[in-house]
Parts: sequence; structure tokens; C-alpha cells
Amino acid sequence: MRIIPAIDIIDGKCVRLSKGDYATKKIYNESPLEVAKQFEAHGIKHLHLVDLDGAKASHIVNYKVLEKIASQTSLQIDFGGGLKSDDDLKIAFDSGANQITGGSIAVKNPETFKSWIQKYGADKIILGADALGEKIAISGWLEESDKELIPFVQAYKEDGIKYVICTDISKDGMLEGPSFELYKRLLLEVPKINLIASGGISTFDEIPKLAEMGCEGTIIGKAIYENRISLKQLEEYILKN
Repeated sequence: MRIIPAIDIIDGKCVRLSKGDYATKKIYNESPLEVAKQFEAHGIKHLHLVDLDGAKASHIVNYKVLEKIASQTSLQIDFGGGLKSDDDLKIAFDSGANQITGGSIAVKNPETFKSWIQKYGADKIILGADALGEKIAISGWLEESDKELIPFVQAYKEDGIKYVICTDISKDGMLEGPSFELYKRLLLEVPKINLIASGGISTFDEIPKLAEMGCEGTIIGKAIYENRISLKQLEEYILKN
């Protein structure tokens, strides 16, 4: 299972939120590049980079941060937050993203999102399926849609999606553990997707449990920044696996 630390960006700084609430913003580092280099130094190969300003503005904002990390580390970066147009996508890939994550766009403009899968291929486009009470949330989690999580993922699997990041918003940033039951059901009902678990990871023991369930990756954010999970532990896990 891939270990994918998260860097969330507001005003070019590395921050974390609780349950996606911008009012809970906590700055952890002024330099996302410095954080990314620490990850790389501990054998981490992947990074989940989220443009929270972009999510709010509905267009890419922090692409310079992406460019800096992509050009000065060898991390494989998946980038999300506010990607709404073909131009946004071009900027993200030109700035060094290996994959992009589309969430709101997949709900509000499915034709555009499907055209991205066709144009760039299913290895480059990740479906962001972020849910609150199993309803998909959009616009930086500021809005709830009428889409039910499992049918939403199933429909996009039929359209060729291979990778899905699923965040239970009620768990995100709360350090209370991930939604094991939700992921179990998702993997059962939509088999053969690469499910990336996100939200609520709080202790190292949860990581092998997610791997055993069949998750392809896990995104870890606040647990790293609050020293609940050390980079050393992640480095040892990566070396063993």
C-alpha cells in the first residue's frame, strides 16, 4: 500500500483544517517545499498536494508551490483543489503534477471530467469522492450534493476511472481513526478500484489495517504534523513493504 502524506496549501503555506472548515486553519510550516523535502528524506515517494485557495476560488491558484516541489524533489505528486477547466489541468500538468484529483468537477460538470479521463488516461486522473453522511460534498466541502457515494463511484468506474480518493469529511483532521466500515463496503460493492483512504488516520496501527482491507494507498495529514505518526515509522513501513 502506498503511503501518501498530504500538504494542504493556503496563501502558499502548509496548513491543516478540521472537517474541511477554513475557520479551523492551523499553519504548520511557511514552506511546503521544506516539508516535502523532509518526506522525501524518509523514503516517501508520493505526495497529495491540495490547493485549498483553489478549491475556494474554483480555479488553480497555488501552482507555483506545485512547480517548486516537483522541480526540487522526485516525489510523485497528485494535485487537487479547484481544477475546473482544461486550462487548469494543463497548468497543473505543466507545473509537474503526475496525477490530478477532480472532485467538484466530477459532480458539476461530468462531461468535462470524463473528457479528461479520455484525453489523459485513467492513470492520470483520480476521482475525489469526499462524503459527509455518504453524500458527496463539493466546492472545498462547503456544499453537499445529492449524489450518493457508492453509486457515484460505481458510475465513474464504468466510465474508466481506476483511482479513487475517498475522504469521510466527518473524520478529516479529527485524529479519531478512519472510516474502516465505509471503505470495506466501497471495496465490496465497487471491486477492482484503486481505493486511497483519506481522513482521520491517527495512529500507525491503522495503516496495516487499511492495507489488509485492500486499500491501494492512504493519505496521512494531521497525524504526521501532530507527531502521532513519525516519519521514521513510515520509512520503516515502506522499507518492509
